[in-house]
Amino acid sequence: MEHTSKLTIKAINTVTILFISRIGIFIPIPGIDNQAFSSHLVENKIINFLNIFSGGGFSTIGIFSLGIIPYINSSIITKLLVKLIPQLEEIQKNDGEIGRQKIIKITRYLTVIWAIIQSLSISLWIKPYTFSWNNYFILDLVIILTTGSIIMMWFSELITEYGIGNGASLIIFQNIISNIPRNISNYSIKNAHSILTITSISILCIVILMTNILIQDSKRKVNIISAKQLGQLNNLGEQNYIPLKLNQGGVMPIVFASAVIASPQYIVYAINNNNQWIKPIIKLILTNNTIYLFIYSILIVIFSYFYSSIILNPEDISENLQKMGASIPNIRPGQETIKYLQRIINKLTLIGSLFLFFIAQLPFIVSKTTQLSIFQGLGTTSLLILVGVAIDTAKQIQIYIISEQYDNMME
Repeated sequence: MEHTSKLTIKAINTVTILFISRIGIFIPIPGIDNQAFSSHLVENKIINFLNIFSGGGFSTIGIFSLGIIPYINSSIITKLLVKLIPQLEEIQKNDGEIGRQKIIKITRYLTVIWAIIQSLSISLWIKPYTFSWNNYFILDLVIILTTGSIIMMWFSELITEYGIGNGASLIIFQNIISNIPRNISNYSIKNAHSILTITSISILCIVILMTNILIQDSKRKVNIISAKQLGQLNNLGEQNYIPLKLNQGGVMPIVFASAVIASPQYIVYAINNNNQWIKPIIKLILTNNTIYLFIYSILIVIFSYFYSSIILNPEDISENLQKMGASIPNIRPGQETIKYLQRIINKLTLIGSLFLFFIAQLPFIVSKTTQLSIFQGLGTTSLLILVGVAIDTAKQIQIYIISEQYDNMME
């Protein structure tokens, strides 16, 4: 029962940290007229989008309002810098644990900088809803929100090290779950008393869930064979393989595409009356379904390829295969292997991005062709995140239990 007690401790640590992080969202920052501020946010699509990942923090402006967003953005920037700056890539590859710690430090520093920038932006944004907007208020707000963001980053690292699953993912998971009761009132179901309508809704939910699982768990197996296997004919049937996921970037491509496509709405509110010629263009993009869907699909494909290039490098895979004395059957090591892997990754990325676009727009398509109007907006994006985090956490729990059982057998 030793492994069970350890797993229980990890679970308690995770739940406790998540509970504390949730409470901090509702501790308000003084000096803000929350009633006037909340009424302003009803039609703000960008804030509604950010509320999904902050658990409603942008509606309350609490001490943990920034949540894990600065840390996630900084992690993405760090990964991009590692790819662009050869020195950082060299540190990550060759310095082992020391190099990993250096990259983590860079991420933490960027988190602080990003949190300060976001805090300053929020201080300017909420100026009309403050009782006394001055330099002291701005300084207090920046210090409080930045400190809260650093604490949330620390919480995520604690969960990753002493809890179950990935800390940042679980915090986002919790925030999405907490928003579900609030958003249920926004879902409209016409003729809900009809048995056919209820059945159609159930089928749609099942289709969305199954498609999400398919996207998150599908992979292409690229067989590899080692020199040792070539020398033992009996082992040729037991080939190893490289698992290449259908959707390498997870839900991040659709998250960033949704953020970019929602940004013009903020521009419409920010532009003054002297720039009326810009407003019709932005409104055309937002209201014309054909233009909107086309731009949205292009953004998803672009961000999918971007994340694939960050996560997977065919040159690194080819180099590691040569170090292990392995190769892909009928493919020469070196440049041919790199080109072969790149072709496969490009095809998988395209298919995965099209799947993401389909699942994101499925409720929209259904609402236009039928009388059903559920899970619109970012509902499917949230569902993608929930499914992905749940699958990854469940796999980690299974791996942990199996490893503990193996250790007990060895003892």
